[in-house]
Amino acid sequence: MAFRPEHELHKRRFGRNLGLGLTLAAFVALVFALTVVKVQRGDPMEAYDHVVRPGSVPKEEGSP
Repeated sequence: MAFRPEHELHKRRFGRNLGLGLTLAAFVALVFALTVVKVQRGDPMEAYDHVVRPGSVPKEEGSP
């Protein structure tokens, strides 16, 4: 049984899908790299949850 020749439309669609897949993979790699760098630097990972944190309030003059 012989395969039918691939249509020109499928070739163009494959090119677009490949480009979109590579773009998506690059975005995922960028987000992963930024996450790894942030974790390795040890930055505090605090989300904004409407709670006052003592570390975020500026100290007054004269207080220990």
